[in-house]
Amino acid sequence: MNKEGLGIADVNAAIESMEPLPGAVEMVAWLRERFQVIILSDTFYEFGLPFMKKLNHPTLFCHKLTIDPSGKITDFKLRQPDPKRKSISAFRLLNYTTIATGDSYNDTTMLAAADAGILFDASQNVIDEFPQFPAVFGYEALKEEFMKADARTN
Repeated sequence: MNKEGLGIADVNAAIESMEPLPGAVEMVAWLRERFQVIILSDTFYEFGLPFMKKLNHPTLFCHKLTIDPSGKITDFKLRQPDPKRKSISAFRLLNYTTIATGDSYNDTTMLAAADAGILFDASQNVIDEFPQFPAVFGYEALKEEFMKADARTN
């Protein structure tokens, strides 16, 4: 970014040009009608919050950037190692039932820590390496799996 002279305004402009995947806004709304929704992400607030606006402001837990007054990104602050798993563990310590979904390797410790973990639109190699998690494709299948998980965990 330094080499190209890019700052947070440039990143935010790129994010502003992006749209959620088709059906994502409706899926988040469907979840929020039935569950408390928290998005656990490896992104940074400064990248994620502009996008959360497009999803009608679900709660986002992620990392933080340090930005100087000119808009240059100067550093980053990771909340902690393995934050997704640790967040799920913390919710469970508070006696919350947790259902987690993710699509990649960086989600698997979170899925394992949850009362129910679901792979969503994951690549075949992730599905093959983590057969303990149901794997679904598309939002309708994800809704069905959330309802099954809810019935099993409550």
